[in-house]
Amino acid sequence: MELERLPSNAPVADIVAAIRKHGTAIVENFVTDEVADQVLTDLRGPFDAVGRSTENDFNGYTTLRVNSVLDVSRASAEIIGHRRMLEVLDAFLLPHCESYLAGSCTAIEIHPGETSQVLHRDDSIYPYHIPNVELQASVMWALNDFTLDNGATQVVPGSHLWADERVPTLGDTVAQTPMRKGSALFYLGSVWHGGGANNAGAPRAGLINTYCLGWLRQEVNHVLSVPRDIAAELPEHIQRLMGYALHGGSLGYYPTDEGRVPPRELKGGQMWGWQKD
Repeated sequence: MELERLPSNAPVADIVAAIRKHGTAIVENFVTDEVADQVLTDLRGPFDAVGRSTENDFNGYTTLRVNSVLDVSRASAEIIGHRRMLEVLDAFLLPHCESYLAGSCTAIEIHPGETSQVLHRDDSIYPYHIPNVELQASVMWALNDFTLDNGATQVVPGSHLWADERVPTLGDTVAQTPMRKGSALFYLGSVWHGGGANNAGAPRAGLINTYCLGWLRQEVNHVLSVPRDIAAELPEHIQRLMGYALHGGSLGYYPTDEGRVPPRELKGGQMWGWQKD
């Protein structure tokens, strides 16, 4: 099955409609080759230094991962805080919260010989689910070309409509998502998916970012994982996504001038978050 593919200049409403229907969609060439190339260049050293630290049956044994990207690639902010991407996510997350957060920002490089990852739902990290509420949404960005041979992500279209207890079977459609460098694969947290097998002669690299409702705990604590001096240089909306914000005026409160306060002076007082206007 071919997933719905939209051009980078497609109206946000069209992208949202495609995701609502299938739980997933591809937006082609959503960032420039220059941005994708720079992020991948920035990641080369961290991939080689720490990429194998999370090897296991789930993550794979021929796959490199870097679990905190903002502190090693300033260019990644252009992807993690991509404005039109956030407009798409607004439609799914803001109806259920005042603001939302970056859950994880993980670079994944699948090397030749890796087998298909077990299919899973990203929102399984949360123990409870609420009917008709997406707890999070994910966006996989291609840092080089994803192909059918080199490990393009696999998704199960329509699985966002399944009951919690249903799992994929051989009779369900599993679609691979080949896409050009700079393209973005959107999928909701309730969609079954997994990394593909790499039967090619070179690795494929992607940046997967998840975004969760602001009243949930983030998968990665970005306030701790990204050094304060680096956070201070990031755009304000990225800082908010990281967690330098209150939700609803109270969640995340810290009663001193240290801790969960902006890494630099910001206008607007304590209510600074990626939130409704």
